[in-house]
Amino acid sequence: MRIKDLHWPVTMTALSLCLSIPVMAADVDITNKARAEITVTGTREAVLKSETPSTVSNVPAADVQAVKPAHPSEVMRRMPGVHVNVTGGEGHMTAIRQPITTKALYLYLEDGIPTRSTGFFNHNALYEVNIPQSAGIEVSKGPGTALFGSDAIGAVINVMTNPPPLEPEVSLAAEAGGDGWQRLLLSGGNSSESDGVRADLNITHTDGWREATEYDRYSGTLRWDRYLNNGANLKTVFSTSKIDQQTAGSSRLLKADYRNNPTLNYTPISLRNVEAFRLSTAYEQESANTLLSITPYVRRNSMELLPNWALSYDPTIYETENDSLGLLLKYRKDIAPYKTRIIVGTDLDYSPGSRLEHRITATKEGNIYTRFTQNELLYDYDAAFFGVSPYFHLEASPTEKLRLNAGLRYDHMTYNYDNNLSVVAIGNHRRPADTRVDFDHLSPKLGATYAFSPTLNGFASYRHGFRVPSASQLFRQGKSSNTVDLDAIKVDSYEVGLRGKAGNINYEASLYYMSKDDDILTFREADGSRTTMNAGETLHRGIELGAEIALTSELELGISYAYAKHTYENWQPNTTTNFSGNEMESAPRQIINTRLNYHPAILNGGRAELEWVSLGSYWMDQGNSHRYDDHDLLNLRINYPLADSLQIYGRITNLSDERYATAASYSPAGFGPEKFEFAPGQQRTFYLGVDYTF
Repeated sequence: MRIKDLHWPVTMTALSLCLSIPVMAADVDITNKARAEITVTGTREAVLKSETPSTVSNVPAADVQAVKPAHPSEVMRRMPGVHVNVTGGEGHMTAIRQPITTKALYLYLEDGIPTRSTGFFNHNALYEVNIPQSAGIEVSKGPGTALFGSDAIGAVINVMTNPPPLEPEVSLAAEAGGDGWQRLLLSGGNSSESDGVRADLNITHTDGWREATEYDRYSGTLRWDRYLNNGANLKTVFSTSKIDQQTAGSSRLLKADYRNNPTLNYTPISLRNVEAFRLSTAYEQESANTLLSITPYVRRNSMELLPNWALSYDPTIYETENDSLGLLLKYRKDIAPYKTRIIVGTDLDYSPGSRLEHRITATKEGNIYTRFTQNELLYDYDAAFFGVSPYFHLEASPTEKLRLNAGLRYDHMTYNYDNNLSVVAIGNHRRPADTRVDFDHLSPKLGATYAFSPTLNGFASYRHGFRVPSASQLFRQGKSSNTVDLDAIKVDSYEVGLRGKAGNINYEASLYYMSKDDDILTFREADGSRTTMNAGETLHRGIELGAEIALTSELELGISYAYAKHTYENWQPNTTTNFSGNEMESAPRQIINTRLNYHPAILNGGRAELEWVSLGSYWMDQGNSHRYDDHDLLNLRINYPLADSLQIYGRITNLSDERYATAASYSPAGFGPEKFEFAPGQQRTFYLGVDYTF
């Protein structure tokens, strides 16, 4: 029996749940009673993980519900080689097969649809998605399949929405914690003969643990699943978020304040106000051997930002916004010989956007910026992004154990830029003239999986990826001599791996080698200013290990380990500086996460989890002269059901009250004094909540 043959509402719920949890697959030999895991990101539909030639990690819905993350990092770090830091509120920088960075090296999706246009990347993308009420997160590491284009370099990160419940259901989770933390999570839904609806609401407030870091979040998700008489399915998802933040962000402190007064904030005038809106409807018509998928979507993103990191060298306040109209078209055909599967499709994206930026004069008292006045207009431009990307994906099994796949994607991308001010060719705020910038790119993909046994399979792949410069990199020129002519980043990634089950151990191990040409890098001048340019080459290689071990019927151990090395292979930013051969800054060698989960009968179906988080040391500067030492953190979580529908839960983050930094940098003496700067991580914090379902 195929899933599609089941009657509604079981059909819709099963299809929805398969987006986030392991299921039994009908076409898999299950005589060994092993559970067949699936993945949904690579081809935008459920496929066997054992036939996927790349490393795919996931956090299932059950873990999201158990962790109830206050920040996306709390669930993301459970996956091998995934590090998400905290920059204030729910802001973050990400490191997946790359250094900790704000660069556009990751493609963020919600139910397979990009949350932003390529031209308007936001490194804080996860705060625009309702993570605590999601149905899980899947991370496909390295460049994506042929179904994904620009930005899919370090990883493709897919957040799934929760399906409607089969019966009427309302759930409420309310929690409070240190530093004025308050959060309300409200969900409800129901299903009928042919429809299912679910609504989620997330209201969050915190005073912030550092001075002047208050944060408010309002997020909502509405999902409507409909089963049509012709057997087709419709899934409509509406998502919105509004975030108001007084932010220290990655605001760093001098070494003495970091050690002795970590709650201090040098930049209390900085702010970030964000609004995000997404609406999509996915139509899927499946027969015995074909699938037609049509997904139109609209998006809107806007942000007002006073960036704290630029106050010392380029103080500004700016507003950006962009709207999007998009369409994802996909057709899949299965052919009996060699279990062949052919997928063809096209992605369309039209996203007009704008930027309005003013210079500000900031008043500084000691090390603290206390107020500012707004001055002349520096940038006022419109930039419309258009992309059309046809692709072809092929899978076949020449033998029972071997499965091959290949893909090819062609991307044509255009920016139409209109400068609403005068052209400026010199100084620190240069402005290019009206122009059009085109990028054309062809991306081949190859992969293979081999089943050594029913419980062990291996994989190997070569994937070419790329990233075009974002609108702000091209047209917010700054003091760079020329940004309009920036080239796209080109990536060649090679990967091999094993995954399987041995007794009570489920495991996955992978080895990768990734070379980037024309990497878009930022050179930090002695006066603190930045210059953007294409570098020659950077190299990224590492190993990732993940394991889930059932030690006893009451005790489970989860291990996520990654070792990586990231180097500048060829980069000479000016005639007197050569970083070739150096390791990249903010690139930890080791990322470790270990979880010990205890669920004895005395907890009445609840569990206690002790988590160890370890981040390895890294260089604080491009010249490799000073390192940040590694740090280790402990977190404790516990929940206790009082009844079938009522539970209490609590957690303690940074249990040992460790002093650590979420970011660290070193500036050599030049135009200013030598500086060591650290963004302090949150001190020990307690949270307590109640969860009621009725």
